[in-house]
Amino acid sequence: MRRVRYDFRGGPLFLEEVPVPQPGPGELLVRCEAVGLTLPVVRKVTEAAEPVPLGGEVAGEVVNVGAGVTGFRRGDRVTGLCFGHGYADFALLHKAMASPVPRGASVVDAVALVRSGLVALGALEAARPAPGEAVLVTGAAGGGGHLAVQLARVRGAGRVVGAVSAAAKADFVRALGADDVVVYTDDGWGAPVDCVLDGVGGDLLTPAIAALAPGGRLVAYSSGGGTVQAYDLLVGARSVIGFQMARIAREFPERYERWRRELWRLFEEGALRPVVHAEFPLEDAATAHEVITARGNLGKVVLRP
Repeated sequence: MRRVRYDFRGGPLFLEEVPVPQPGPGELLVRCEAVGLTLPVVRKVTEAAEPVPLGGEVAGEVVNVGAGVTGFRRGDRVTGLCFGHGYADFALLHKAMASPVPRGASVVDAVALVRSGLVALGALEAARPAPGEAVLVTGAAGGGGHLAVQLARVRGAGRVVGAVSAAAKADFVRALGADDVVVYTDDGWGAPVDCVLDGVGGDLLTPAIAALAPGGRLVAYSSGGGTVQAYDLLVGARSVIGFQMARIAREFPERYERWRRELWRLFEEGALRPVVHAEFPLEDAATAHEVITARGNLGKVVLRP
């Protein structure tokens, strides 16, 4: 089978031929039909000290199952987050991270909706917004952010603000349901908000904290790191909450399943619209990474093995 890899930090991505892996206990072997790219994996190519497997959100057909797997069988269509090699013709998916793809939905719908949507919905629930409160989403035009904007609106936010890297993205974010759009470099981000869902991190944490009203909450779910000054939290009685989807999937499977059902219900009702920026063949993985690195995507970037 074909698989994408790189040999050193910042090195070029290339295809190699390797044997098809065999599923271990609790694992599914999936024939990948679509792979959703994630910002954390793109960052690791240039930031991790050693080469890492290129994982991501995979969707396709189960072709084999490992020992101890229940609830899935050969021929099922599934999606989920692969922590191993996901940029490949076949990938291993742990059963705890797998979700069935409903009949009538495409694999591209699945990788654009499920994992990013679960993170967006989980971050929103972690923020605990009361009906009518204002919610700001960073990375609002990205694969997860564009779903978070829609979910905040569907869940009853009084005002939804999208924060983006460039003004050219504003019309796209407003079309998703945002009332206002701000650019990261703006002096001030408008009227204070009650919640910030931050999928960017880094230097953006400082203006994101400043955007909070007294008692406001910021949910951090990015891989971008960053530092928060305790004084900035103290003066406004603000708080920061860390959110990790993998922990929910492994330790709270009932919650994970409830969120998954809600996402597909909203999708089927037309209330949640995953947007795919572009699809690339496996051999063009490097080009797909460049789109995300340049912050040029509006919605999800997908590989099609």
